[in-house]
Amino acid sequence: MSIHKPNQIKKITTHQLQAMKERGEKISMLTAYDYSMARILDGAGVDVLLVGDSASNVMAGNETTLPITLDQMIYHATSVVRAVDRALVVVDIPFGSYQGNSREALQSAIRIMKESGGHAVKLEGGEEIKESVLRILSAGVPVMGHLGLTPQSIYKFGTYSVRAKEEAEAQKLIDDAKVLEECGCFGIVLEKIPATLAKKVAESVRIPIIGIGAGPDCDGQVLVMHDMLGITQDFKPRFLRQYLDLNTEITKAVSRYIEDVKSQDFPNTNESYS
Repeated sequence: MSIHKPNQIKKITTHQLQAMKERGEKISMLTAYDYSMARILDGAGVDVLLVGDSASNVMAGNETTLPITLDQMIYHATSVVRAVDRALVVVDIPFGSYQGNSREALQSAIRIMKESGGHAVKLEGGEEIKESVLRILSAGVPVMGHLGLTPQSIYKFGTYSVRAKEEAEAQKLIDDAKVLEECGCFGIVLEKIPATLAKKVAESVRIPIIGIGAGPDCDGQVLVMHDMLGITQDFKPRFLRQYLDLNTEITKAVSRYIEDVKSQDFPNTNESYS
């Protein structure tokens, strides 16, 4: 099995991502929430690390992404930024910190950038958040969009099923992608939409399109780290490829540790000080 060796780019920037799209090089993106794991992912050569509001689910155990606060996102982002040498770090602005109030959106983005050292922010929505996107960009903060299944709107949709299957919603998604591009977003995440629609979007805008459950024709892919490493066990959507079963491996290791402690095998003489 070959091990991927990162290309010679010393630091990934939004400019580098644009160049990758133009030359047809796919962009790799994973979520990260803490220093230790971010250091591993960055060392492995991932292009973009997303400090996702999915931390609400995988780190805090909430049912949705809605409860996580701006302070909590800044805490996670700060930990990730400290670990990174190469990857671009994108930070989700959490629910309630930008919707309907562009001034609040700007303040949230500024806090993230100043307090965490993150490189960019991500917002969910299209035309309806245009004013917030423009205001954030006017302050020099790079913005990534997010269309399709938008988890912060779960109670509006009432389901996590595939979005934009109907013609009207599909057309709105295309229009929203063009709005975000025109505003100045450097990229867009498309979540859980038909692969044919994602291909159409990727071909109709110049900026990179990153897919999660959006088929192979996006300019890059993103997965939640806990899902692809098999740490979470109760979430296995069709789009997820699980590369490890860490849940099982960690359980085995902890069981051995418990057994060794109980049997007084650990620590042995070599693991003790004289």
